[in-house]
Amino acid sequence: MPTQQPQPNQLSRLRIFSKVLQELGPGQLGLYALYQLELRSGYLRRATKNPSAGAGDLASVAPQRLFSVPGRQAVAHVLGEKGHADLLAEADEILAGKVRLFGGQPVPLRLEPPTPLLHWIEYEWGINKVAPDSPDETSADIKFVWEPARLGWTFTLGRAYFLTGEERYSEAFWKLLEVFLDANPAYLGLNWVSGQEVAIRVLALAFAGQVFADSLHATPERVVRLRQAIAIHARRIPPTLVYARSQNNNHLLSEAAGLYTAGLALPGHPSAARWRRLGWDWFQRGLRSQIAEDGAYCQHSSNYQRLMLQLALWMNALAHQQGQAFPAESQRRLAAATDWLLRLLDRDSGGVPNLGPNDGAYILPLAVCPYTDYRPLLQAAGLAFLGEQAVESGAWDELSLWLCQDIPSGKTAQTGLRQSNLRQSPHILLSPTGDSWAYLRAAHFSGRPGHADQLHLDLWWRGMNVAQDPGTFLYNAPPPWDNRLAGSDVHNSLTVDGQDQMLRFGRFLYLDQAQAQITAGEAAAGEPADGVRSGGWSQLTARHNGYRRMDLIHQRTVTALPTGGWLVEDALLPSGMKRSPEQPHTACLHWLLPDWPWQAETDESNVQFSVRVESPQGPLQIHLSVRGEVDQSPAPAQLQIVRAGELLYGCEPVKPTWGWNSSTYGSKMPALSVRLLARHLPPFYFTSEWCF
Repeated sequence: MPTQQPQPNQLSRLRIFSKVLQELGPGQLGLYALYQLELRSGYLRRATKNPSAGAGDLASVAPQRLFSVPGRQAVAHVLGEKGHADLLAEADEILAGKVRLFGGQPVPLRLEPPTPLLHWIEYEWGINKVAPDSPDETSADIKFVWEPARLGWTFTLGRAYFLTGEERYSEAFWKLLEVFLDANPAYLGLNWVSGQEVAIRVLALAFAGQVFADSLHATPERVVRLRQAIAIHARRIPPTLVYARSQNNNHLLSEAAGLYTAGLALPGHPSAARWRRLGWDWFQRGLRSQIAEDGAYCQHSSNYQRLMLQLALWMNALAHQQGQAFPAESQRRLAAATDWLLRLLDRDSGGVPNLGPNDGAYILPLAVCPYTDYRPLLQAAGLAFLGEQAVESGAWDELSLWLCQDIPSGKTAQTGLRQSNLRQSPHILLSPTGDSWAYLRAAHFSGRPGHADQLHLDLWWRGMNVAQDPGTFLYNAPPPWDNRLAGSDVHNSLTVDGQDQMLRFGRFLYLDQAQAQITAGEAAAGEPADGVRSGGWSQLTARHNGYRRMDLIHQRTVTALPTGGWLVEDALLPSGMKRSPEQPHTACLHWLLPDWPWQAETDESNVQFSVRVESPQGPLQIHLSVRGEVDQSPAPAQLQIVRAGELLYGCEPVKPTWGWNSSTYGSKMPALSVRLLARHLPPFYFTSEWCF
């Protein structure tokens, strides 16, 4: 039987504290302790008691131009007939009372939070239990209250009004804003708990204040109320900025951007200069501390990397309007971050590997493309931070028109960035046939990893993600959906004795971090036509130490075959660090495939396995086997296939979280979980050959 992983409640408090201190550092822990002290002492209640204090005369504030509005003809040209129709269709859904949360399907737009409305501090201890007794998984998650309150629908209505001039879109915005403000009085209710949520609303309110300024429905009373709302929101952020600093992630960047925006939008406010200074300083500090030298973002997530770059684009556009420029070091980090994410882009689909935590954030919906399409962000970030167009032109250029049109073409903070960083992370492998590529996850964590996903392999073929990352689904639901897609068992990697690569401590924290390193590699021959994948590999070998507590090392070698297929070789090796008695271990090799028609074959001796699936682009087949070290002969194993938590093939027990894919927050779709299990004395080896 597999060895059971020790649970956090079995560890001494002192040991847990020492692990947290070691992996988070005294600085972040000290800031979090300060936040708790301010919370418990009553300081934060007093600091956010009077929202109108020091408001100033907002009625006399002159309209401020925060960014340059693009030309209508330019936007119409980029969108084309289909994009124009898609934009108006989504805007009309909002008029009909529907909204697409997290880029998903339309659902009723609800702006009223659960009642009674208490001071935001009262919710701090039970924030993740909105409706814990409801049978609906999503109803227990606070993010379904927060998401419509981010006012992301404002951008859709604003773009529709800008493009058509039809007052019904402006009228809808002002009415919905009044509904929200009436239902969410200052600092009361769930929508005031998080400073980040407050800050994201500031961006939407500032955008609306400019785009709807000339509308017939923008009465003086409404304009003043909007300005008051921005001021009230901005006053909520500084008292809890220490919490954002303790997290040192997207919270800090969002709140800094909100403060800077409010300071520009309300230049006559008594606190405007302080807001601008605080926002600018902490945003630049955040960029420098959160973006690694190779461009990877501290949250180890493709979607959080997009969120960070969206905030940077917004700040860059506002700063440019003021004649202000990012410091050289911030420019350099943003250039590296743009290049890092661009290397993960699938050119055919616009998708990227769904790496790490994905909370559905998409705070600047200024394009008609699907949520999973990263081309709007990368086109704009390429222009702003690399000084060049990152992808070919298309409907995704709309974001660039809104936020990059005044940035001089050709300026770049990092001349020659591509040439100097050709073989830095992320680790991309290229097929010699040019129709498939792979990403091998091999990270050295310097922050808080969100997923236990070392040596995960993402495989793309003809625009399809055929070996997938499962995504996230939900953070704050009852078990088993309390962020359980973060585990090693649902990623395309190897698990040992049913254990994660790291010790899970709560929903969002892993201790005993697994560290990976590349040990060998062979560069791909030739240069691709688009130039983006220059510096890719044809073979990589990496290993991680997540199973060092068992005296084991997981090593993976990925090879692009001349035929266009892929060979993945996994080895479970003794680490040699301890002299423990030899004992067998149960290892499980996992692959997550789309929900396509499938067939499986197993030979009589259970040593050779084959899984064939029928994709929209044609069939693909995976040949699987296990062998031992002593005689190099095939070893018996068991194959199982799980779909949506139900066993389709094989006989082992299954978990309800297996066989799912979540492309965005709150949404999960059935997928095929292919699992090969073997129990042997280490070392032993798994082989997976992918044939297209």
